[in-house]
Amino acid sequence: MKKEDLPNKLAVFPLSNFIIFPKTTVPLNIFEPRYIQMIDEAMRGDRIIGIVQPKKTGDLKKPNLYNVGCAGKITSFNETEDGRYLIILNGICRFKIMSEEENDKLYRICKVNFSEYLEDLNKKNEDINLNDLKFIFSELKNFFKKQGYLVNLEDLKKSNLDQTINALSMASPFSLEEKQILLETKNLKMRKEKLEEILKIYTQDSFSNTTIQ
Repeated sequence: MKKEDLPNKLAVFPLSNFIIFPKTTVPLNIFEPRYIQMIDEAMRGDRIIGIVQPKKTGDLKKPNLYNVGCAGKITSFNETEDGRYLIILNGICRFKIMSEEENDKLYRICKVNFSEYLEDLNKKNEDINLNDLKFIFSELKNFFKKQGYLVNLEDLKKSNLDQTINALSMASPFSLEEKQILLETKNLKMRKEKLEEILKIYTQDSFSNTTIQ
């Protein structure tokens, strides 16, 4: 996608503890009436929606939003017998929310700006060596095990490196705030460093918890 094809307004889907990155693909199960309406409208248009995390502040039905999210394009759409939509969303480019639009829809619409994150549209993969991920893989294995998660890290290693780091950032059972920090990192190198930093805190905490009563 070219930068001139990016919209300046986006229907936003607030999802807590859930982020997507450009060049990643996620399945979503849509069942709430407001988001059914949102997908209906998107399918009639450019099929682009914004995924953004809600903050823990604001109205329960209309929480405040983090100001950075990621736009995704619906690349697959299926309707189930009970009226749910099963979609596949392909991450395109991150955006910054400039303001929220008043509207008569069931869902929320925001004015957005992509200019800070146009590098996301580059086809070229960033240059990081697989050896650079050794720490992340070993720490993640321990971390996932302690959390009771089963993840096949070998499969992830077969992906290209930006997909691997982004997939790990998305799948890791970190807090909402930590996921937001990972989403907002400018580039892959910084995201890798931030991922290591967060993992170190978790492994130190686990160690402390077992030694200090």
